[in-house]
Amino acid sequence: MSLVRRAVPEDAGELLRLRQVMIDSMSGTGGSTLWHTESLSTLRRRLAEPDGGFAAFVVDHPRRPGALAALVAGTVEYRIGRAGNPHGAVGHVFSVATDPDARLRGYARAGMEALLDWFRGRGVPQVDLNASAEAEPLYASLGFVRKPDPSMRLELRGA
Repeated sequence: MSLVRRAVPEDAGELLRLRQVMIDSMSGTGGSTLWHTESLSTLRRRLAEPDGGFAAFVVDHPRRPGALAALVAGTVEYRIGRAGNPHGAVGHVFSVATDPDARLRGYARAGMEALLDWFRGRGVPQVDLNASAEAEPLYASLGFVRKPDPSMRLELRGA
């Protein structure tokens, strides 16, 4: 029996909790969770679409029934093709989180391996992610390499 399973709509609340763990660990503060209520129905709907471009893989918490120990989530995006990726499919990993009391047990690695298999099954030749310094050794051991990234962001109000 596998340690990792595909998340289902009933996991949505726990996925939001673990995403908040990740957000808080990156910002160093306890951020607002008010957005969880508004996000919950959208996340449940996306989890119910098994053939969509979104997937989340989870590990159940070994000591807390109904809780999750780890989350790994990603999407398949389309970009205009290029050499090496003529069909333009690009995977993006955007949430990797492990409950603080369940760390250093290989859960994030197992989840990442499941997500990478999911990307491979969809013919995705390239996967991108943003890595914290703490997580970089895990990603490097899976074959990820740093790249010069001139990323910028614009937050559209009212969207």
